[in-house]
Amino acid sequence: MCGIAGILNLERGKPVRPELLDPMLRRITHRGPDENGSLVDGELAMGMQRLSIIDLADGKQPIQNEDGRYSVVFNGEIYNYIELRNGLKKRGHVFRTNSDTEVIVHLFEEHGVDCVKHLRGMFGLAVWDHQKRELFIARDRLGIKPLYYSIANETLAFGSEVKSLLTLPWVNCDIDLAALNEYLSLKYVPAPRTLFKGIASLPPGHSMLIRNGDIATEKYWDISFAEKLQFDREESVVEQLLEKLRESVRLRLRSDVPFGAFLSGGLDSSLIVALMSEQLDKPVNTFSAGFAGADGQDELPYARQVANQFNCNHHEVKVGAKEFLDLADKVMWHLEMPIADQATIATYMVAELARKHVKMVLTGEGGDELFAGYARYVGETHAAKFGWLPGPIAAAVRGGFKRLPGMRRQKIAVHALLQNGEAARFSNWFPLFNGETKRQVVAEAHKAASSNVVESIENYLSLCDATSPIERMLYVDSKTWLPDYLLLRGDKLTMANSIEGRVPLLDHEVVEFAAKLPAHLKLNGSTRKYLLKKVAAKLLPDEIINRKKQGFPIPIERWLKSEANEMMRDLLSTQSIKQRNLFDNHYVQQLMKQHESGFADRATELWGLMSVELWHRQFVDVNHHQQTDCGVSINSIHTGAQKSGLAETDLEKVGTAKAAPEASNE
Repeated sequence: MCGIAGILNLERGKPVRPELLDPMLRRITHRGPDENGSLVDGELAMGMQRLSIIDLADGKQPIQNEDGRYSVVFNGEIYNYIELRNGLKKRGHVFRTNSDTEVIVHLFEEHGVDCVKHLRGMFGLAVWDHQKRELFIARDRLGIKPLYYSIANETLAFGSEVKSLLTLPWVNCDIDLAALNEYLSLKYVPAPRTLFKGIASLPPGHSMLIRNGDIATEKYWDISFAEKLQFDREESVVEQLLEKLRESVRLRLRSDVPFGAFLSGGLDSSLIVALMSEQLDKPVNTFSAGFAGADGQDELPYARQVANQFNCNHHEVKVGAKEFLDLADKVMWHLEMPIADQATIATYMVAELARKHVKMVLTGEGGDELFAGYARYVGETHAAKFGWLPGPIAAAVRGGFKRLPGMRRQKIAVHALLQNGEAARFSNWFPLFNGETKRQVVAEAHKAASSNVVESIENYLSLCDATSPIERMLYVDSKTWLPDYLLLRGDKLTMANSIEGRVPLLDHEVVEFAAKLPAHLKLNGSTRKYLLKKVAAKLLPDEIINRKKQGFPIPIERWLKSEANEMMRDLLSTQSIKQRNLFDNHYVQQLMKQHESGFADRATELWGLMSVELWHRQFVDVNHHQQTDCGVSINSIHTGAQKSGLAETDLEKVGTAKAAPEASNE
């Protein structure tokens, strides 16, 4: 587990400035505090910061193959590295270490760019061919590990975090208004955009080959729902899924350092802890977060129940208003982009707690997106009942619900169901702002600078081979909401505390198996995660399996009226809003007054807007000052792409689809 970074001059033979690499690596020391390594070869400089998990003594990077032709830097873990290593040794490859990193370079020697198809794990990696002067970078299938890049100043730069790229004086740190528009709809920024105009995110399951200044991006993996599993008895499918999950957990227990698990008390994390306990001869270290003054309203009682059942070494931390205020800046610094989810503070704190005891954790992310765990999947099954309503009647129904007090979630559901078309519904399930309110919150000067979120979702739906509405929704979520919200949050906030997070439910073989299941084994009537609950019933009590999905109900609604009110009033002051000229000041002030008076709960919207201001202060303001001092002109990624031979339309082909998010406490 590491952080990687690199710079490649796109003009072949033009030497890179090696002194630019050290600041890139220093900026991500938290991702790998154990050691670092670098390589400078003519037009390329690349390196890594290492968090040693496998082969602690000899796993230093970059690592070369036998004759030194190929060099690799790598962030992540390859769980089938032992099996791959044994096969490669039989074919004559000579290994110098016992690390999973060295497997990658020998696979590249044998399979070239197709090496990624053999890897079972999470990764952001770069391989340099010293002979052909070619660079290959790739990101894992599900997007568990991030990988960012910038094309400008006749240079391609890449890194595990945006912060690395921002050390380069020519990288554009201005806000991308189209990305901001997407954020206001979705609560996050979907790949390939970031909120930085000059930086892009390589989408999950994609690779990039840079050869003679030309850049070719390829999608090497996708989820297919076309082939369906044939079975006679439901119980046989339950057993197959259970064995898949056992194998996935077993592979992720390969570690040379102490490890544990994040335990929320929900179905997914509880199942992971149960499967870990089966395979270990010592208690699992478990870590949970609650919030101060919860009085049983959070999930800690359920987490304790599971921890007690499996005799875990259990640890807890509680989030209060003070922690929320103290950590908001730090968490934004590590997230690098706003996410309209105040529970990120809790994620950071539970990772901070875990770091005192272990160096690696397993988590339960992915179950909802594989097995239909959100309420909106049930809502989608009712869409046909609303689709026949004529436009004027649908508008009247929406208007009637809008005037009712409270019922925020019900209003959102009705608004989504009354949309015309599949993609429009997807974009309106639990947005930050819907189409109507987004037009009101955006400043007049930027109303035209908007991306079409519905069109982007339609693009993704056109790539999906599923016919079931539920599976089509699962596909879009797995491509967008999962990597760009949930997994980004998990990676950035565990690595902020120098620990590794592993996600057994997102083993690509588990994902492919889930895609082959008929839709009714995921959503059966109103029963969500139907088959996963059947598996869990073999290991967990009913009150854990069938209780209402709760999430982390942090009381920000109350805090914004009390302890955090001053913070809110500062971040969203008339002066701040007018200075940025991103949002309509009158509308924002109205939202705050409605919330403070108790007229309506506007906490989600307000925190989403506050997060943008926090981000702007930490990244745009600071970096503009630094870049102005450098006296270097700023080029956009699109300008740099055209100079390097990569058309702007080619950047768009990488994938610009967006998906509607889901409320994390649904």
